[in-house]
Amino acid sequence: MHNIDLILTLTGGLGVAFVLGLVTNRLGLSPIVGYLLAGIAVGPHTPGFVADKGIADQLAEFGVILLMFGVGLQFHFRELLAVRRIAVPGAIVQSLVATVLGAAAMHLLGWTWTAGLVFGLAISVASTVVLVRVLVDNNDLHTPTGHIAVGWLVMEDIFTVFALVVLPAVFGREPGEAFSVVDAFAIPTLKIAALVAFIFIVGGWAVPRLLGYIARTGSRELFTLAVLIVALGTAVGAARFFGVSMALGAFLGGMVVARSEFSFRAASEALPMRDAFAVLFFVSVGMLVDFRTLLESPGVVAAALAVVLVGKPLAAWALVLVMGYPLKVALAVSVALAQIGEFSFILATVGRQLGILPDAATNALVATAIISITLNPVLYRCLDPLDRWVQRQSWLPARLKTGAGTMLKTANDDDGARGRRRAVVVGFGPVGQTVCRLLRDNDIEPTVIELNHESFARLREQGVPVVYGDAGHPGTLKGAGLESADFLILSASSIQPSRDLIREALALNPKVRVLARTAYLREARSLIDAGAHDVFTGEGEVALSMTEHILREFGATPEQIDRESARIREEVLEKAVPAAKANA
Repeated sequence: MHNIDLILTLTGGLGVAFVLGLVTNRLGLSPIVGYLLAGIAVGPHTPGFVADKGIADQLAEFGVILLMFGVGLQFHFRELLAVRRIAVPGAIVQSLVATVLGAAAMHLLGWTWTAGLVFGLAISVASTVVLVRVLVDNNDLHTPTGHIAVGWLVMEDIFTVFALVVLPAVFGREPGEAFSVVDAFAIPTLKIAALVAFIFIVGGWAVPRLLGYIARTGSRELFTLAVLIVALGTAVGAARFFGVSMALGAFLGGMVVARSEFSFRAASEALPMRDAFAVLFFVSVGMLVDFRTLLESPGVVAAALAVVLVGKPLAAWALVLVMGYPLKVALAVSVALAQIGEFSFILATVGRQLGILPDAATNALVATAIISITLNPVLYRCLDPLDRWVQRQSWLPARLKTGAGTMLKTANDDDGARGRRRAVVVGFGPVGQTVCRLLRDNDIEPTVIELNHESFARLREQGVPVVYGDAGHPGTLKGAGLESADFLILSASSIQPSRDLIREALALNPKVRVLARTAYLREARSLIDAGAHDVFTGEGEVALSMTEHILREFGATPEQIDRESARIREEVLEKAVPAAKANA
């Protein structure tokens, strides 16, 4: 491996992926489409620059590990338990239907049953990235539809993780080696059980202590490095000492970190690395596309599309209806899952490494992914007009339109039932402490975001709702419940982080009222431009306090003090932040 080849592959692959990802994003599509197209563009089957496939594959291995670590980091049993009655049977039935349909279709096209089953399993798994993006864009993430779809996908991910362990055990035997059920299933199951026990017992004790020690040093670089070591260490350890896939080890490592108090900060520090290497993973997959092979087997693509866009959605739609949910929820869940993505390619990569899948499989998967991901947001936006049409049809049963009345309660429903307002307070210094006390005294529940670990630990001991992490990261803001909060209060006075934080917050919750603090009057305008509704400056408040104190020392009456204070507010403070006056 030459250094120049590595640099060219990184620069060329990421550069083209950036351009095409930006284009597809502006077109309202998932950037994954752009990344796959970038792989095709820099691959050996298209003219122009050709990236080094070997280097891209090696870098993509990091992408797989960090993708799985990110899935584990964002996996929460509570979300799954809340929808277990629909998500568990739904994922099982839909996965089986898609796998069987895929295997049967590929067998009719001349593939072996083994290749067909692995291919069917690959197209049975939807993309987490695409699904969440579609739900967020349509404000459905925190609705019954979003909860069901996310829980459903979590179960699919669990099945996929298990498949990644079982496939090498079943199909990775030496030529002539006899098949044994014990070797294929019992031994891998015992290895998985031993790995899970070791990671959750030993790792559950050691990882939080390691991250806690690093957090107390105050070094952001060391904390990022520690999270990366946990991700790679659990992946390599799982493969080296337990004989299971690195993907499973990374997934379990993410789950251990997710159970600790450092989950949100770990997400903010590690997931950007995951995203960068995940891009290279998609680029490496796109590089496999050979248009000649694709044109020679159009039936494979057509069959895969039929399963993904018709078979899978029909199975999901029927099951959600049978479980008593309204037609709109059934349609929304089925359409949201009608696409494939990252896990499909991970399964296909393993299948190709084991010699199970032909080259046509990867070509068909990439084409199916590009088409299904492109159509998915378009189809999802058609649901509201379709539902309005259904509601107008008097001949349809009312039960079909409204369901059996068994709906999930969302977090917003619970907040509304309590009738209590919420605020997210960034920082717990003297200003933050005072603000939190005033909020509680006025029946507004504050949740604190704190990056100082000692302050975080003290707040947690006192029973104060607190999230440890960087408030500038969307995951941390979500963890603090910003999406359902009424106020965001920035008690720290740092100007650049505050501007970025305000923009992230308003993207998550456009209705939240932002109160910001800054040290200088000249900085107030930039916070207002970023979206803050009210800005409080240290210079202005000091000037006001000193004026009131001097007048009081000179014997001024309360009316004179109030009049002079009002004049200072109007001439000094409100001129500095005129937008705040309009918002008052």
